[in-house]
Amino acid sequence: MPVSLRVFRRAAVTTAPLLAAALALTACGSGPDTDGGSRADGKVAGDITFQTWNLRANFKDYFNGLVREFQKQYPDVKVKWLDQPAENYAQKLSADAGAGTLPDVVNVSPDLSYPLAKAGLLMNLDKEKAAAKFKGEYTPEAWQGNTLPGLEGAYAFPWYLNTGPLFYNKALFRQAGLDPEKPPKSYDELFAAAETMARRSGGKTATLAGTPSIEDFGRYGVKLMNDDATGFTYNEPKGVELLAKYKQLYDHGALDAQALTNTPEKSGQKFLEQKVAMNPGGAHDLETFKKNAPSLYKNLGITDAPNNTGKPNMYVMGLAVNNRSDHKAAAIAFARFVTDRKNQEAFAHKVAVFPSTKGSLQDAYWTEDDGTDEGRVRVASAKLLKGAVNYTPVVMSDEMKVVLKNEVAKALQGKKSPRRALDDAVAASDKLLKQS
Repeated sequence: MPVSLRVFRRAAVTTAPLLAAALALTACGSGPDTDGGSRADGKVAGDITFQTWNLRANFKDYFNGLVREFQKQYPDVKVKWLDQPAENYAQKLSADAGAGTLPDVVNVSPDLSYPLAKAGLLMNLDKEKAAAKFKGEYTPEAWQGNTLPGLEGAYAFPWYLNTGPLFYNKALFRQAGLDPEKPPKSYDELFAAAETMARRSGGKTATLAGTPSIEDFGRYGVKLMNDDATGFTYNEPKGVELLAKYKQLYDHGALDAQALTNTPEKSGQKFLEQKVAMNPGGAHDLETFKKNAPSLYKNLGITDAPNNTGKPNMYVMGLAVNNRSDHKAAAIAFARFVTDRKNQEAFAHKVAVFPSTKGSLQDAYWTEDDGTDEGRVRVASAKLLKGAVNYTPVVMSDEMKVVLKNEVAKALQGKKSPRRALDDAVAASDKLLKQS
């Protein structure tokens, strides 16, 4: 499976079993200073394991080459590369944590890092001098993306990043009397444009196909959690305001009539059929538009998702170091090697992701449109990464996302007030959080 936004999906289970297993191991096992682990600032030597997440099928040669090159530089190190399928990756980490067999260097997203770090199983890179000295090699946004709430530090070397542009239909904008060269940048502009389009099309054209997600609340400027990530706060007045505005869009036909049940695939189909004016997408979609909807392709605009914060959304992957590794110096050296500028840029040239190393995105490959569909989206997306943040709280499980989605639907249908719906969503999610 090619790497794309799909690899940034959260694991399809809550992280409660992972945390429970990790905490059990911490309770009965010895700490990193008493289990024979090597010093992080010691000699780069020993046998280490490196685990990736669903990358072997398409990038076997790339990673085998990385391992060979690293071992040439450090002949006293032997790296064993492991790769796990996308499905059940969280369960695999849970099993490894419980058995004490977590790899020395492991591919994680922040939500998967959190329970392991909370249990003391991942190295705090900011507090370990041998790792912290490399912090300046990465963009501040990427390093921050791997910090974890309440734990005071980054727990993974930043690896590849992604963000998604927003496609819009210039022809539908023109028909509504909107400037097709000035797509909405803020939520107020988005709501105004959506109301205009619905009114002038007689309710035939919606602007959006989906209901607001936690990312929308974040981009709107809502505070999503308290400072120590022990409770959700998106039911604050600004969150209620956002949901009330979406209710108005839904009532006026500015939100697709099937928005409550649309999947990302259905939303994409609505956009292709030119029934909605805006939808997120990627480079692979342009080929589909060109083939199946040439009039849409000819009138396609690319912009970033509206936000009130000045900060677009970003997805981040990282490489964490096992805090109980017997060869910490080798693990740090390898994690940094895989994520250094040269190797990140080489990987990002092979697939639709972006390097997290400082200065990389200033290269012409990410700043100059080469005339291809891929280049068009790549350049547009790369511009969004400066100042970007990951709006989805790392402690928010898929179950908590479903809770929010269901309560949002009740508000849009008028079954609950926006305030009551968000209060109920927060209460249910806080209960789940305490169980994790």
